[in-house]
Amino acid sequence: MADPVSRLEHHADHAVPVSVPDSDPEEHTGGGNTRGTRQRFGSVRKLPSGRLQARYTGPDGQEHRAPITFHTKGDAQTWLAMQSAAITESRWKPAPPPKEPLPTFGTYADKWLERRDLKPRTRSEYKRVLTGLKETFGHVALDEITAAQVRSWHEAFGTTRRTARVHAYSLLRTILNAAVDEELLADNPCHIRGAGVHRSSRPIRPATLAELETIANAMPPRYRLMVHLATWCALRFGELTELRRHDVVLARPSPDADATEGLLHVRRAVTWVKDDEDKAQAIVGTPKSDAGVRDVAIPPHLIPMLEAHLAEFAQPGAKGLLFPNTDGHHMHHGSLYKVYRPARRAAGREDLRWHDLRHTGATMAAQAGATTRELMTRLGHTTAGVAMRYQHAAADRDAEIARRLSKMAGSGV
Repeated sequence: MADPVSRLEHHADHAVPVSVPDSDPEEHTGGGNTRGTRQRFGSVRKLPSGRLQARYTGPDGQEHRAPITFHTKGDAQTWLAMQSAAITESRWKPAPPPKEPLPTFGTYADKWLERRDLKPRTRSEYKRVLTGLKETFGHVALDEITAAQVRSWHEAFGTTRRTARVHAYSLLRTILNAAVDEELLADNPCHIRGAGVHRSSRPIRPATLAELETIANAMPPRYRLMVHLATWCALRFGELTELRRHDVVLARPSPDADATEGLLHVRRAVTWVKDDEDKAQAIVGTPKSDAGVRDVAIPPHLIPMLEAHLAEFAQPGAKGLLFPNTDGHHMHHGSLYKVYRPARRAAGREDLRWHDLRHTGATMAAQAGATTRELMTRLGHTTAGVAMRYQHAAADRDAEIARRLSKMAGSGV
């Protein structure tokens, strides 16, 4: 047997040395001692991706390669047999030149992200997730990513970081879907059923009225109203910390002569994004979704608290923040939890995250009689599938929900 000859297989801008014996009729047919064996037409070689490439020398004396690669050796040899028959029957034409190699996942993903119109926080999060994805797929050509590779990567991710795994898989699938839409890929290799769905294993237990009162009273006075607005108005933290004086309306006419109605204009939210030096920067933009831009009726029992807070703690001027930090800037989650943790501990609810106050408020609004449509409008929640169902909620009905919430507070229900 002849010594193996070392070849370099060029594919997607990189070469991999493959050692192939000259006398191996399965992989190579050129040269060597072929006496006693049937001479094959062309040759088939295995590429680094695992796919097979077929090539042959044509009547013009030039090497020709199949314009596509093949999953099996049988498919590659069938293509070679078709070329051989075409030569024998004098109907041979050179195969079209192979397409330009597709970009790697890393290159395509970076360009995909660059083209997207995203909020700063979302862009920052996508960059972070992409960093992990590119460790596995970054140098792999788009058409070389297989379903088996995706499954292997998903399994290797483990189950200790379920949320992170869901986010990473969802982003990988979204990017590869874009490649399919651009006709770079025939199909998306992400086929793991349910892998992009997050199922929370943490049940949320709403706070009781007594627990809410304890938590609010345990907070520093300048932040007590935050607890009430986060709950009774179901505002997100970023919406709360960007509220300004001109977003508050306190003099709306009320059908109830004994109550003063109020309204919060939710038009903006603040998010925190890390800069190149890994320092958190406050970015003011629109709320989380289009539905997040809304007017929220204030339960009347909060009006006196709100008036007192405006007089004592809010910054002056129409653009003054309602809840500035001690330095007069936007409050950060870290600063909030320094005072919120002891407050929830005082109520025996160390499990209650700040965002769970919003969940509590939604639960109480439902108990007050709000329909699903009214709840979604009040909370600023929507998805593509339900947006049309929630856009017709009436502002007057929202005010009625707010009045019922106050009655619940007064009755101690």
